[in-house]
Amino acid sequence: MANSTETPLISTPMRDSATLELPAFDMPPHACDAHMHVFGPLEDYPCVARPHYTLPDGKLASYLRLMNVLQLERFVIVQPSFYGTDNRCMIDALRAAGPIARGVVMIEEDTDAATLDAFHAAGVRAVRLDLFARSSLPTAEIQQYIARMAKRCASLGWHLQFYAPGWVVRNLIPFLGDVQTEFVIDHMGYMLEEDGLTETDFARLLGLLRDGNCWLKLSAPYRIAKHRGYEAVAPMAKGIIEAAPHKVIWGSDWPHIPDGSRDTGVLLNLLGTWTNDASVRQAILADNPARLFDF
Repeated sequence: MANSTETPLISTPMRDSATLELPAFDMPPHACDAHMHVFGPLEDYPCVARPHYTLPDGKLASYLRLMNVLQLERFVIVQPSFYGTDNRCMIDALRAAGPIARGVVMIEEDTDAATLDAFHAAGVRAVRLDLFARSSLPTAEIQQYIARMAKRCASLGWHLQFYAPGWVVRNLIPFLGDVQTEFVIDHMGYMLEEDGLTETDFARLLGLLRDGNCWLKLSAPYRIAKHRGYEAVAPMAKGIIEAAPHKVIWGSDWPHIPDGSRDTGVLLNLLGTWTNDASVRQAILADNPARLFDF
C-alpha cells in the first residue's frame, strides 16, 4: 500500500497505567496478552494512504508499563491496518522487547522467503489476513486466498489470524473446517446481531472451534457489545471457553482504538467473570499462547 501524503492528527494520550484496575484474580506465571498493537512516529513509520483512524499514542514504552501493573509477562504484537504490509514498526518493537514478545505480520502474497525467514528470527509466528478489506469479494476468491496463505504459513510453522466481519466468518465455516493450518479468528468471531448473525451461526462457529484447526481470541469485547454493555458479551465468551478452553487466547486490543482512555484492567478482569476456574484461566492466559506462539 502507498504511504500517506498527509499527516493524520495525533490521537489524545493513552490512559495512565497507574489508574488501571488491578487484576481481581491471581495471574498465572507467563500470562500473555495475545493481541495488542504498537505505533511509532510518522516520520519513522509512515501510514497507509487512507488510514481508518488517526495515529494512536501506542508506544511500546507505555505498554510495558501497563504490563507491569497488570502482571502480564508476555505479549503478541498484531500488525495494525494503519501500516498495511509495512511491518517495520512491529519488527523494531519485537527486537526491542526481546523474547517476551511475538509478532503477527501482514504481508503481500509475493513476499520472498528471505523476508519471511527474517520475520521468524525476529519473533513472528503468524500472518494476519484482513478480510474486512476483502469482504466484497466472492466467497470462493476469499477461500482461494486463505488456501494460498495457509500454505505459506505451514512451510514456516506459523498460523493464520483472521480479522473478519462475522458474516464473512459465517460464510467461510464449511471451508474452514477443512483448513489444515491452525488459524485464529479475532474478536470472538465478530458475530454481531446488527450484521444479521444468529445464535445458529454462533453454534456453528463453536463447532468449528471444537472440531477444526480453529482457535478463538477473547479480545475487544467493546467491539461486540457496542452500547449494550459487557454483560451482553458474557454468554458468547462463556460459550467459547466451555467449547474448547485449550484453543482460546485472551487479548487486550490495546491501545483500544479509537478510545485510548479505556481501562485495560477492566477488560482483563472480564475473564474472571467468564470463568471462575483458575486452571482454565491459566490455559487461556499462559499455556495456550505459549503453545500457539512458540514462547
